[in-house]
Amino acid sequence: MPSAISTTGLTKHYAGVHAIEDLTLDVPQGSIYGFLGANGAGKTTTLKILAGLTRPTSGSATVAGIPLAAGESYKQAIGYLGQEPRFYDWMTGRETLRYVAGFYPWVQDPIGRRIDEALDLTGIADAADRRTGTYSGGMRQRLGIAQALIGKPQVLLLDEPASALDLVGRRDVLDLMEGLRSQATIFYSTHILDDVQRVSDHVAILDQGRLVRAAPTQELLASFTRDRLRVVVRRVQEATAGGLAALPGVASVELADHDLDQATFLIQARAGQTDSVQRAVTRYAVESDLTLVTNSPETVDLEEVFLRLIDSKERAA
Repeated sequence: MPSAISTTGLTKHYAGVHAIEDLTLDVPQGSIYGFLGANGAGKTTTLKILAGLTRPTSGSATVAGIPLAAGESYKQAIGYLGQEPRFYDWMTGRETLRYVAGFYPWVQDPIGRRIDEALDLTGIADAADRRTGTYSGGMRQRLGIAQALIGKPQVLLLDEPASALDLVGRRDVLDLMEGLRSQATIFYSTHILDDVQRVSDHVAILDQGRLVRAAPTQELLASFTRDRLRVVVRRVQEATAGGLAALPGVASVELADHDLDQATFLIQARAGQTDSVQRAVTRYAVESDLTLVTNSPETVDLEEVFLRLIDSKERAA
């Protein structure tokens, strides 16, 4: 089974600017793939190349096994939503989709049925006969995704689909993307780290036009650890901190909070010894007649992983 998207050595140079440099990437079919990077990292340029809107300087790309250079057959495989989509304000949502459907003559399904399906999938059927000039930002994004779906694509390319929205609009668009998982592979760019961690099962991090890391999201997060435990105990005693510090594999113990007889400790384990320290803490609590409320590794979120990866010194290490 071919990858939904595959690029090899994809490069784009403008006058004095290397927008993308040697991008090699594989996007699994059926995934929601977050393409992550700071503003100016090269995300939009990559999306435009994949959408056939600009040509690469060098390298190659395929979508659903179809080469970028294939022209018409390549376009049949993709649906595209650019940043801040704009529509004719005097058209209704339904009229907009009917107009867009005219650009996909190869689709056999009747246009009316496709329009109804796209409206239902994106949750704007109730507003279908309103002029798009009356739509909120979130509704315009939904309409943009609907027009990207109207050609029955195998891959959806979405450029910053939620970045310009408020919290409610972002939540709605992310929920919509999750609901579309069975309809198409979704490859979307964003600089909002929380969005990627919430909905994406794969992630690629781009920095100054170069791919820094690509991996399944949870696998990437699991590969970074602080080797630190957050331990909350009740019936704490004066000797508790010292007892925890004396456990094998413990590098340091910090008292983070102390309220009456309950205390929170941050225990830094030596590299690679987090699991054994965690077990030792449990044994110590039992033997010292402490009530163990929490004994868990501190989680690393995508923001920390991203910042650590794009730091040049850590990347070189």
